[in-house]
Amino acid sequence: MTNKNFGSMLRALLPLCILFSSMMLASCGDMAKDDDPKPTSNPIRWVNDPAKLEMLYSLVDLEGNKGRLYEMTYTVDYKLDEALNTGIVGQMSLMQFAMTQLLDKNPIDSKGLSFDAGCSAFACQDPESKDFIMGRNFDFTHRDKNGERVMIPVIVVHTAPAGGKKSVSFVDGQFINYKSGFYTDGTSDLSMLMALPYLLLDGINEDGFAISVLKLDGNPTRQHYSDRKNNIFTTVAMRMLLDRASTVSEATKMLEEYNMCMDNDKASYHFFMADATGDYAIVEYTFKEGEEYPTEMEVLKGDDAWRYVTNFYASPSMVDSPDGSVLSTHGKSRYNTLKENLSNSKYKLNPVQAMELLQKVAQGPDEEATRSTGFTQWSEVYNLNKKTVKMSILREFDKTFTFSVE
Repeated sequence: MTNKNFGSMLRALLPLCILFSSMMLASCGDMAKDDDPKPTSNPIRWVNDPAKLEMLYSLVDLEGNKGRLYEMTYTVDYKLDEALNTGIVGQMSLMQFAMTQLLDKNPIDSKGLSFDAGCSAFACQDPESKDFIMGRNFDFTHRDKNGERVMIPVIVVHTAPAGGKKSVSFVDGQFINYKSGFYTDGTSDLSMLMALPYLLLDGINEDGFAISVLKLDGNPTRQHYSDRKNNIFTTVAMRMLLDRASTVSEATKMLEEYNMCMDNDKASYHFFMADATGDYAIVEYTFKEGEEYPTEMEVLKGDDAWRYVTNFYASPSMVDSPDGSVLSTHGKSRYNTLKENLSNSKYKLNPVQAMELLQKVAQGPDEEATRSTGFTQWSEVYNLNKKTVKMSILREFDKTFTFSVE
């Protein structure tokens, strides 16, 4: 059978795949879909494996055909062990891994991978159900060469690795150069969707462990300890933790086994994580005296002060840093809003109140105009006991979608 005929067969079968997926995937939209999803005719030039092609052609637009929110179940092996053994140290080596290990042919005209993140996050308890909750805003503004804001596609990714934990995670498609509506524009090559498991910005697994990444200013983390297993990059670490950790304690122990390497010249990141036992933590990589790059991993937990975080270092060891809690203004107003509201509620919010707090710290298109993190792309309330995520996109808080891990 020719590739052309095979592609035609897949597209002919797609409506059945969509129907089957809608029955099997643990997700649903709280609002009615606007139109029936349409199959794509976009090229996939660098993949020829039938199972991979079927997976890539199964993406579903959850709003019909708006091109803003997609969902996919990743059904093939994304080779986490190989990723961990490769020693991925940043964006370029992550892209190289994806091209050599996940694609079937090496693209000769591939565009670079980009990664960044702003955001707000917090942890609390629902006073009514006693369930534990994590709130999360992902804030980032993509702009074109003329300074105009680029509309992104959000991609919801379900994974169920052999021997690992099932999870659902969330991806900004623009980080692999996909714009809103890319899936049915007739031209965008879909091959780089194969990298989705390693592009997550937050997610939750079947045990109720959830994690998110938030941007920090300052130099990137570069650990080089000889007794560690290997180097690991931010999003690869998050994939490892969702696949293999059940609790915050397990996750932090796993991170301590690797050298964290973040190759951006002017940015570092910290993690906010929480679990179904009620535990939560901020994980930061901080400086030793005289160091140019952060090398010390700190776990901030066990105090209500670590229940919320934005975009400056929370660690007391960084208090005098330009990017620490005293001198930095990056995310300070959002941080103060989180602190005031959570303190006043005694750190107890129901899911509706949690989303309302996310709305209070959401950012509009004109805020923080000089920063790249100035627009809230999505807001999420994670129920860590029920393993569900309620999401709103683009500050449209009257329209939500619910996803779950089962």
